[in-house]
Amino acid sequence: MSTRVAVLGAGPSGLAQLRAFQSAQAKGAEIPEIVCFEKQSDWGGLWNYTWRTGLDENGEPVHGSMYRYLWSNGPKECLEFADYTFEEHFGKPIASYPPREVLFDYIKGRVEKAGVRKYIRFNTAVRNVTYDDASQKFTVTVQDHTTDTVYAEEFDYVVCATGHFSTPKVPTFEGFDKFGGRILHAHDFRDALEFKDKDILLVGSSYSAEDIGSQCYKYGARSLISCYRSAPMGYKWPENWDEKPNLVRVDTDTAYFMDGSSKKIDAIILCTGYLHYFPFLSDDLRLKTNNRLWPLNLYKGVVWEDNPKFFYLGMQDQWYSFNMFDAQAWYARDIIMGRIPLPSLDEMRAHSMMWREKELTLETAEEMYTYQGDYIQELIDATDYPSFDIPAVNQTFLEWKYHKKKNIMTFRDHSYRSLMTGTMSPPHHTPWLEALDDSLEAYLSDKSEMPVAKEA
Repeated sequence: MSTRVAVLGAGPSGLAQLRAFQSAQAKGAEIPEIVCFEKQSDWGGLWNYTWRTGLDENGEPVHGSMYRYLWSNGPKECLEFADYTFEEHFGKPIASYPPREVLFDYIKGRVEKAGVRKYIRFNTAVRNVTYDDASQKFTVTVQDHTTDTVYAEEFDYVVCATGHFSTPKVPTFEGFDKFGGRILHAHDFRDALEFKDKDILLVGSSYSAEDIGSQCYKYGARSLISCYRSAPMGYKWPENWDEKPNLVRVDTDTAYFMDGSSKKIDAIILCTGYLHYFPFLSDDLRLKTNNRLWPLNLYKGVVWEDNPKFFYLGMQDQWYSFNMFDAQAWYARDIIMGRIPLPSLDEMRAHSMMWREKELTLETAEEMYTYQGDYIQELIDATDYPSFDIPAVNQTFLEWKYHKKKNIMTFRDHSYRSLMTGTMSPPHHTPWLEALDDSLEAYLSDKSEMPVAKEA
């Protein structure tokens, strides 16, 4: 009987795992039987945009946290696949900060070329995963919403690639039950136009707060306040955007802050992060961690140490993303296929603790993305995943941080060189603040959205 592998989720991490096995097969290797379970009707995970919030058409919690008008908040050059470049996909160089639809098209392009859709069972939600010591098999129980049936199958290995940016972490503050406006988590934010001409409070001081606030500014919010627990984001905000220390309470229409100030507001957007949430896993398989660069109990950030037939992909806090998922997927593949032997449990835990102790010394952003780059290099060195210039990616991150600090509203107008092809990206035809059409067609066209000056 052939070895069977279950991949949970067909987002970027799960698709990386499918591509890893297909790559080995294309080079002549015999690969296991692969089944990928995906609860949505299409692949792409978070990048598969939906207007829905709360529950989807099948009554499942909505996975997507993407919103209209979302553009990459980091250079595409830092997430480019080493085996499938933007230039190959689009047939030409494109600007460095694509909108969501463009990145989704790129993600799909690689797996369409690889022909891995045949492995995926769509509209199929994982209900339970358990492991039996006697048989040394996993039982994966799922619900197929297309046929409305629940069934179970056995597998030798399981790869959990369900992500950790879909279950919101939702705090509460005094007065939320009396506030007369809308309160929502960033997970449910869909369209900045909803907040045009409104006074918005953003609770949080990380990427969601800066990007959702920037979107609301771009599309006409009257004013913005972002509040923080430990330190302000510290960018050069527009005149109608202010930063305050933490929120204390609200009443029907006013927010009150720790510095004694207050402000009338129309809506509250909670940019407060996400939970690692795996209710479908038995407790002996379930990762329990906050969002950090080195979660414990994962050897090489991938192998579940208490049961090395179970793997997690993409569970770290992320400077790197798509190419990190690739490095992890190739590594998991090679363990499953017997190419990489695993050390003893004590050795695995010692290795993990070494990386955790190093993580605890990190203070600056540069130290953090260098750390993650070093980790990726360690994985790549063990497999046949195409190597790429990680120090150059780190340098691109450094330039990106500089451009953001210089002007948070114009950093997306800069261009960078591909670390895979060496090609310099062209500037986009329209400055980001003026680019109101985020469609694939508008982005790839040569037509500027800037108003044409009338002749005198």
